[in-house]
Amino acid sequence: MAKTKQQPEDVNVVSLKTLTKSSVWDVQENDVFRMLESGIKDADVRENLRHYIDLIRSAFEIIDIKEDVNTVKKAYEKKGYKVFTLKIEDKKLSWGIKKKPILRVTDLTYENIRHISANKLLEVIERNFGGGWESLSQSIQDIILNGFDISTTTLPKDRLHKKGGMYEKKVADGFEVLEIEKGNWVEAIFAKLKPEQEKPKMKFDDEEEEPNEDEDFEVKDDYKNHDDEDDTVEDPDDDEITEDNYSTMMDLGSEDPEDEAAQLSDYADE
Repeated sequence: MAKTKQQPEDVNVVSLKTLTKSSVWDVQENDVFRMLESGIKDADVRENLRHYIDLIRSAFEIIDIKEDVNTVKKAYEKKGYKVFTLKIEDKKLSWGIKKKPILRVTDLTYENIRHISANKLLEVIERNFGGGWESLSQSIQDIILNGFDISTTTLPKDRLHKKGGMYEKKVADGFEVLEIEKGNWVEAIFAKLKPEQEKPKMKFDDEEEEPNEDEDFEVKDDYKNHDDEDDTVEDPDDDEITEDNYSTMMDLGSEDPEDEAAQLSDYADE
């Protein structure tokens, strides 16, 4: 029988006191129960239990099951809840716990964005009415860019998978890709989880203004200084396709100069 690979996060989260609104997304329902069962033995945890429950609620749905009846518990289990019974001093509490699903772009937060895979992210974006990257609000884009390198390009169907082009290079570099058809054109959204970097701590004088975190996520358009007056293209007829009416490539959070060369090669007619 194949062994289930243990998630490294399980050993990193030691107790309720080490839990944060970010790391709570790494744990599962059984871990929550074990931390609660162990934590309530600590007088300090019992005194601040509401704080820890609120922290857990940021990633989990918690139902207080009033009726200690097996049929009621099984009904919640059918809904995907794990049901546990905790003893706090002379009281017994039955809770149903279930991890909050990340199904829509509005479910994405700065706390959970680094705790999903690139594939999961693209699934969520695909559910956003098929509108592509530009259909996302600026706030959602900023959240995504906090955890992922994102690049997009829009090309005719027969040009997207051109050998040696941007699509091939991105996939080879470890990016996952989502293709969204737009008439005879296809928007490709490339996503790869950013390596975690520890930001240096900076001290500011009282009179100095702290930097705006949003500046790290400025949208870069390598083509904004070219001679074309209008960069937008709205599904031109195939007979009207020229070098000038291809969609530009928007590279978000990527500074690889080879991306621009790959994009330009995609635009060139054979």
